[in-house]
This record gives sequence, C-alpha cells and structure tokens, in this order.
Amino acid sequence: MKWYSIEHTGQLQGSVKIPGSKNSSLALIAAACLSDEGVTLHGVPNIADFRVICQLGEEMGCRMTRDENGTVRVDPSQIDRTDLDPKKSSSFRTAYYFIGALLAKFGKVSLGYPGGDDFVARPMDQHVKALQMMGATFTYYEDYYVVEASKLKGATIFFDTITSGATMNAMLAASRAEGNTVLLNAARDPEVTDTAMLLNLMGAKISGAGTDTIRITGVSHLKGCAHTVIPDRLIAGAFLMAAGISGGSVTVQDMIPEHITSCTAKLREIGMEIEEDDYSVTAHSNGILKATRIRTGMYPRFATDLQQPLTALLTQANGRSIVSERIYPNRFNHIPQLVRMGADIRVRSGVAYIKGKSPLKSSTVHASDIRAGICLILAALAAEGRTTITGVQHIERGYEDVAEAFQAIGANIELHDSLQREEEVALGDAQ
Repeated sequence: MKWYSIEHTGQLQGSVKIPGSKNSSLALIAAACLSDEGVTLHGVPNIADFRVICQLGEEMGCRMTRDENGTVRVDPSQIDRTDLDPKKSSSFRTAYYFIGALLAKFGKVSLGYPGGDDFVARPMDQHVKALQMMGATFTYYEDYYVVEASKLKGATIFFDTITSGATMNAMLAASRAEGNTVLLNAARDPEVTDTAMLLNLMGAKISGAGTDTIRITGVSHLKGCAHTVIPDRLIAGAFLMAAGISGGSVTVQDMIPEHITSCTAKLREIGMEIEEDDYSVTAHSNGILKATRIRTGMYPRFATDLQQPLTALLTQANGRSIVSERIYPNRFNHIPQLVRMGADIRVRSGVAYIKGKSPLKSSTVHASDIRAGICLILAALAAEGRTTITGVQHIERGYEDVAEAFQAIGANIELHDSLQREEEVALGDAQ
C-alpha cells in the first residue's frame, strides 16, 4: 500500500516543468496505431495509464518503447490481434480510443467497458452514435463489448452534447473511413487539436480542429512521423493554485498559457497576481483570497478537472463560494474528505457551497480519483499537523511523480510504500 504524508507548509516558492498532457498522450498513442509505419511521440508522461497501454500494445503485437526523456516509439506494423484484454482495458477510461484507431484497419475490436475515474458511469452514447453512423455495429457481453465494421463510411455527425472523447474517437475512425465526415458540435479542447495535428502529420486530411465543426476526408494510408505532446494544462492549473493556498509564488514552465485562460482569469478574480510569457505562467499570492462562483463547462470554459483543486483553494478564501458542476454533477467525492479535514462545505443538486476561512486540520483521507487527490494535497498543505492521503494509485494514473514535483517548490510531502519497506526489512534481515 502507498500513501502520502503531508505537513503544513508555508509559502511555496519555485518553478515546476509541466509534463506532456495525460489526456492528449493516451489519444495520440492510439492514433499512432492508425499508421502503417512507426510513429515517434515526444513528452509522453510515465504514468500508470501509459504503462497499461504498453501492456495492451504488446499483447496486440504493437511494439511501444519509452526512453528516459519521455520519447515513445510506436510500431503498429505487426499488430495481429485486436481483442484487448477486458480487465486491462477497463482499468482506464480512454481505452475506447482503440476502437477508432483499429476498426478501419482490422474491421473488429473488442475491449472491456470504460473504467478509470467513474463519476457515476460516464456515458458512451455519443461514441456509439458516431461510430454506428459510420457503419459500425456493437455487441455487448457481460464484461466486454465488440465493435465491428466491414467498411467505415464517412457521415455527418451532430453530437447531442459536447464531448472531447467522442470527438477524438470519431476523428480517429473517420481518418481512414471511406469518404467525407463532418463532426458538428465538436469539442474544441487543445487535446482534440493536438490529436488532429498528429493525424495530419501522418497524412490525414482534417480541418477545423479547435472549432465546433471538424471536417475529415478519409485516406487509405497513413505514414510515420514525429510529434511532441502538448503540456498538461490541468497539472499546470493545479500548481498555480498551490501558490494561492500557501501565499507563495509558483511558476509553471513549458506551458501554453492560452490553454488555461479560464483558470488564470478566475485566479485573478479571487485576488492572485498572474504573469505570463510565451511558455510559462507565474502565480503570486499574499494569502488574501476572495470568494467566487464557478460554473464548469467544456473548453474554453472552466474545466471540470480543475474544480476539485480549486475547491480546496476556496476553503481559504474570504466569504462564501459556489461551485456548480455542469459536466459531471456527481464529481464531488472530494467534498466528504475535505469536510473530514474541517472544511465547511455543503453539496446540493450538483452545486457545492463553500464557507471560506475554515481552519483545516490534519486527518487521514482517501483520494477517489486523480483530481480529488490533488485537491487533498493542496488542502493538506494548508492544514495544521500531518495529513495522510491514501488512494495513491488514482493519483499515479495522471501524475508521474507528484511528490517530487511538490517538493521542488518547498512542500513537506513524502511518498510511503509499505511493500517497499517490508522488502527493505527482509533484505536487512537476510544480510
């Protein structure tokens, strides 16, 4: 079992280099499988979800290697099976990208139902709708499902709700489908644009990525190329918030500032000072914060993935803040943990009401998902005493080494591993 121990920390000072985007990397690796040649991806983080993808790739016959600098080489030329292990493919939500990536080339894909951070069964209906309109059929079994298509054909698809996952999945499938595909009410996320950039480097014909209308002309062949993953805007936003909760100054480097405009605007609104240049953002705080109101939404609105760490920050603001979760109304598993630490928060009908300036105290709390884990780390930095956070495996799905990153800016955080400790004791006894 792993856990973090965190002690109250004063002002955080320093800089953090932002790794490649988790959400982008997982889509890009799947997209590389559309190629007939090898693809090189720079800046892929060594997170738990990536390691599972490598295992799936090996089982499919797709060779994936990663060096210490984060460069991943994907060779899909020897893929000889597309029935993904149900348990492994259910361990992270975005395994569904392999449908769009493999269906046009192989005609059949099977995998487990979406897992990962389950905010009461994130729906896949828009994925199913888009792929069915291109000619796919779905067959459902107890612990896996099968998608088949003798030939994918272009279609005009209107998404009933804006969804980045379904937008990217449809874009992958359409890249090697026959004819033209138009995606209407498409997601505008930077990760969608990043995936389209890679596909176009591979020889796809995609236009409009980053707008709500994406047009794809299918091609029969895609080639190898090299591409660099965009920085993780969600990690960047969380570290800027860390400056606010500690009353310090934190710089996030290797960042694209426009990707977090909604976040930095809100931080300015609550009283933080934000400085930007071409590839970095710095947040300063004197510790005096004002209450605010948040409504999450699809990009470029305030990201649902950032409402959890921001909730921790707002427990230290003056006044009453309101957080309306419009994307996943049940994404409030972090609230009971914050309340255990002394926060005064009530949740009703997808809205959290936060009474600020409640003194936080140390406790043992559990991270139920990636962003909830970061929320609890921020809260622990402001709490008196030593806080213990379990559920580390969830945090490791999105962060390569979160303890080291926070330590770099002065946080009192340590990662503990009981299994490793037992092995060290056993080795000492043997010697």
